[in-house]
Amino acid sequence: MNITSALPLRKTGILAGSILLASAFGIISIQNHQEPPKQSSAPVSAAGDSSRLYVPDDLEATLWAEAPMFYNPTNMDIDAKGRVWITEAVNYRDFNTKPAERLSHKQKGDRVMILEDKDGDGRAESSKVYVEDSLLTAPLGIAVIGNKTIVSCAPNLLVYTDTNGDDKPDRREVFLTGFGGFDHDHSLHSLIVGPDGKYYFNTGNAGPHNVTDKSGWTLRSGSLYTGGTPYNKKNEGNQKSDDGRIWVGGLALRINPDGTGLKVLGHNFRNSYEVCLDSYGNMWQNDNDDQVITCRVSFLQENGNAGYFSADGTRYWQADRRPGQDIFTTHWHQEDPGVMPAGDNSGAGSPTGIVFYEGDELGKSYRGTLLSCEAGRNVVFAYQPQPQEAGFVLNRRDLISSFPKVSERYEWYETDQDYRKWFRPSDVAVGPDGAIYVADWYDPVVGGHAMKDKKGYGRIYRITPKDRKLTTPKLDFTTTAGLIDALKNPAINVRALAFEGLRAKGASATEEVKQLLTAENPYHQARAIWLLAQLGDKGNAEVVKLLSSPNAKHRLTAFRALKSTGKANAYFEQMSKDAEPSVRREVGIALRDVPYDQASSSISNLIKNYDGKDPWMLEAIGTAADGKEAQVYAFVREAFKADPPNWKPQRAGLAWRLHPVMAVEELKVRAGSAKVSEPERRKALTAIGFIKDKKAAEAMIVLSKSSLPDVASQASYWINFRKSNDWADLMNWEEATAQVMTPAFKRMLDLKKTVADKAQPMPQRIETARRMASDMNGGNILVDMRVQGQLPDTIARAVSEIIFKNPDQNVRVVASQFFPRNGKVLKTDFISRMTADPAHGKTIFSTTCAACHKHGKTGAEIGPDLTTIHKKFDKAGLLDAIVNPSASMVFGYESYTIVTKKGDTYFGFLMSDGANVVLKDAAGQQHTIKADQIKTREKMPSSLMPEPTALGLNEQDLADLTGYLLNFK
Repeated sequence: MNITSALPLRKTGILAGSILLASAFGIISIQNHQEPPKQSSAPVSAAGDSSRLYVPDDLEATLWAEAPMFYNPTNMDIDAKGRVWITEAVNYRDFNTKPAERLSHKQKGDRVMILEDKDGDGRAESSKVYVEDSLLTAPLGIAVIGNKTIVSCAPNLLVYTDTNGDDKPDRREVFLTGFGGFDHDHSLHSLIVGPDGKYYFNTGNAGPHNVTDKSGWTLRSGSLYTGGTPYNKKNEGNQKSDDGRIWVGGLALRINPDGTGLKVLGHNFRNSYEVCLDSYGNMWQNDNDDQVITCRVSFLQENGNAGYFSADGTRYWQADRRPGQDIFTTHWHQEDPGVMPAGDNSGAGSPTGIVFYEGDELGKSYRGTLLSCEAGRNVVFAYQPQPQEAGFVLNRRDLISSFPKVSERYEWYETDQDYRKWFRPSDVAVGPDGAIYVADWYDPVVGGHAMKDKKGYGRIYRITPKDRKLTTPKLDFTTTAGLIDALKNPAINVRALAFEGLRAKGASATEEVKQLLTAENPYHQARAIWLLAQLGDKGNAEVVKLLSSPNAKHRLTAFRALKSTGKANAYFEQMSKDAEPSVRREVGIALRDVPYDQASSSISNLIKNYDGKDPWMLEAIGTAADGKEAQVYAFVREAFKADPPNWKPQRAGLAWRLHPVMAVEELKVRAGSAKVSEPERRKALTAIGFIKDKKAAEAMIVLSKSSLPDVASQASYWINFRKSNDWADLMNWEEATAQVMTPAFKRMLDLKKTVADKAQPMPQRIETARRMASDMNGGNILVDMRVQGQLPDTIARAVSEIIFKNPDQNVRVVASQFFPRNGKVLKTDFISRMTADPAHGKTIFSTTCAACHKHGKTGAEIGPDLTTIHKKFDKAGLLDAIVNPSASMVFGYESYTIVTKKGDTYFGFLMSDGANVVLKDAAGQQHTIKADQIKTREKMPSSLMPEPTALGLNEQDLADLTGYLLNFK
């Protein structure tokens, strides 16, 4: 529903927004083999600030504006006059940050501010409120497009319009509504205008997102993720949108300026803070992780599944982890067919704003640089993507930082008085003057729905060439010549106004726009191609000619521009034979919804040119084959004829990506062949594991009996895994895996009757319970009784000492939630001062921690992997996590208690949610429960990790253990 109201805006009961510091990294692209930007080196002190910014020697940073001109900046845009527009987040997380104890705009709502340097001295001296609105609670995004200001604040995408130019909105429209994530980091993010004139934006995974555009098309998206705020209580995956597709997690979206044509361009993100485009139409994004050092910077291939959740959004990545996979591979499902390449693993962090710099004002070495804010690690990264097959290779460097050397370690919760760590770049933007502007949230912490700076301080830095003054040009939007000049402007939403103005002139502007095809800056050439495609038949004809250009980037942009206007279909077959992989990739993407009889020739061309190695091209072919996999695979069979053990890489890759039912027998032969390498056998097994058919389940059962150990063990994994989700209803798994009741177990059940019998004397019930507490089966039964309220406190206290010595680790761990124990308080500040003995700490890890945690090559994969914990935590933080494990549980390791209608009780981590619910207990065993058989489900308030006193550890033990973990090499 779209709502328009006259101002002044009245206070309403509609939700507000969401905030900051949770997502993404950046990328940088240098064209024509230019010299890359230098590494940050020269320190720059901002006036009145004790911290310093380090920038390359040929740049300088100045403090352009600071509080109290504005507060807590989350996002910014820069208009044609060079004015910086800021969204504030003063009302950030009221449920955590106690408004009465800090700066608050609770009564009127958060604000949008306009800042201006009127005298051109390189520092803003003017600040005004554009709007203060009760619908704004910590908005996350802003786009200034002429007299329209578009603000992202879940559940709404709001458009404020200033009709008379007085810098006050005269209308407010709810452009879109229904986005999840009210007052949440993983929420609705900023919008930009793409090179095609359409709007691009994204949202995080705090769904559900139920959004209807102005044409009536509805997006329905979600996942099993809830939490983070008191409001994010209900969400679910496996929802279908009006296109019949299942979109999950965070999303990249596109919509026409009139509010029609909402389309998903990518999905299954965690919380990408922004999406940005270069003038060729390449999409770039970053994304954060579950505190496991796997943040990423990516080229977003259209329709891409980024791989955070399972494809239907019903399982966390932890549930899908396969034996032998590293965390980055698992976190982004990189070995699953249908998932896009993840890009650069930028490590730990909290990435935020991102922008692609295409101007020459900083020097040509910066042309094509994608900048990405990393608020957690106090740095703005720079990448220069270089083409690699149909994708890109990404090499990261530090461009702007408050440290001379950026640390790989990041602790989001850390607070101290090192003010260099308070530099929290929340956004980066390019002005019409060509300068880079960096918004600084400024806070001792970032993320975790928390802030510590009670004054709401914030800053904006301006980055310019050293010893060169940049000025905002006076742009003329009334003449063709002026519009052409404005189209070349480095500020994204400024040049969008020129695009709009020239498009309105139609065919009459064709010749002037065409002259840009020979501009020195190749990005200006690309902008002209997009525009020509929308200048009537004459302009369209020029774009068609460019499909045969010797310039591969012209061909790529021309095809995309024709696709944007719905006129590319006639050229599918021609471009599917193109020598440039990126062009063929775009053809594959464009063929997704084209019927096979119309697409077969073009798809066959793509397959013939596939080299068997290019992951981006393989995914593009998979996209082209969507809904027609069997027909495409029939062609693959003929094109690459061979027995399964002798398949070429092309056949093996395509069978894995397409995995139709008709390939089951061939894949079974390949997976079980000793002639095939172990990685290729694993790939074939994976392909079978993604076929939702009884034939696949039966093939996997056969392979589980293979004489090849790797095949047998991996097939067994797949059987155990799939019986809880895709294959759950294909076979009678309960019958196949039924456990036989042993005499020992029956004895414990008999003892339970005595303990539960209220007619028995209490001493007898206690003595019987103590006998049970030392037995593996008996301990499990007592825990079940306690959870279901069948074991009184008197008995629980009497068996406490014994049950924490139970031989079953799962009993000991879960008992810590429900049985009292006598343990003293451990003070981490005291332990942190003790001298550590890492050798003794290694012994403690082996005897106490390795049953659940992996460290290096030692340990089990039940809880979080601790191999790189030394990069994530300092000593104080690690001690706090050990002593108070429930204080900050790692996302995805929250524990649940489920009681079935039969009276069975299960405890563990929620691995999958849907028709079948899967819990993994503390011993690593997975339990599958039918959802319709669940009586109660409760999220446990405490971590399954026992406190140190339950493990018999003293202060010195903890000092030694942390010393070992933090000094691991």
